[in-house]
Amino acid sequence: MRNHEQNTIEIRGARQNNLKGIDLYIPKNVITVFTGVSGSGKSSLVFGTIAAESQRQLNDTFPPYIRHRLPYYGQPDVDEINNLTTAIIINQKRIGENVRSTVGTASDIYTLLRLLFSRVGKPFVGYSNIFSFNHPSGMCPNCEGLGIASNIDIERLVNENKSLNEGAIQYSTFAPGTWRWRRYVHSGLFDNDKKIADYTTEEHRLLLYADNVVPTTPSPDWPKSARFEGVITRFTRSYLVKDSKEHKSEEFQDIVSMKLCSVCHGQRLNKRIRSCLIQGKSIGDCVDIPIVELRQFIATLNDPSVNTLLNA
Repeated sequence: MRNHEQNTIEIRGARQNNLKGIDLYIPKNVITVFTGVSGSGKSSLVFGTIAAESQRQLNDTFPPYIRHRLPYYGQPDVDEINNLTTAIIINQKRIGENVRSTVGTASDIYTLLRLLFSRVGKPFVGYSNIFSFNHPSGMCPNCEGLGIASNIDIERLVNENKSLNEGAIQYSTFAPGTWRWRRYVHSGLFDNDKKIADYTTEEHRLLLYADNVVPTTPSPDWPKSARFEGVITRFTRSYLVKDSKEHKSEEFQDIVSMKLCSVCHGQRLNKRIRSCLIQGKSIGDCVDIPIVELRQFIATLNDPSVNTLLNA
């Protein structure tokens, strides 16, 4: 009986929402599927009772000043839940496409790893939020937490044998007549009929890399409060530093090549965060290995301060 208790989650008197005093045992280490018609109580049992109580118990292990920053989970309407371990909660909504989301972040596995490294990783580098590659203090500065770096083929983007009026900037959103194109021809910084190949070194720099420049002699069509940005500067800001549908277009892929970040080697985190280790492994190393190996690694850890996490 004792072995049975240890290998099952015991629920007695579950009355959350439309549950009617449910008693049941749920076996651990196997896949259990809850099925039923709409309104039968599946979500009330799985999310409203089991997951909510698991998260509440986990939050109770943190100091008060951390608990105040975590989502609040009230105690579910249930008489008793025994042998409950930490739950990884995946909601029922379709996962959206986002370059900053991974299987680890979507499944909360990465959240648990962040908590683990913030508690027992050496040297101590900060609390769990700093281990996020979406946090400014945690992300790799080179790829800004994406794990991949972008390389713009300038020769494909800018045709030096054409002038601005002839469509030298070879991207549809910069084509003649578009509002972005007008920012270049109305800036007063260039001869719009001059081929790019004939530009001076300074004109080249302005056209490609200028940032936040106030034109001194713009045309009357130039917006009064506008600032001038070079083609590479604007293209990077518009399409590379944030998730964009442009990434899937053939036009974008002809101009931009994506490769593994040479600084973080795809781990998305900066050097300081990657220096925090548990038994020689960083959090990035843990993410890189298969889930079976990660589970074996976690099983070798023995620290009373993180027993709740280790039993997840």
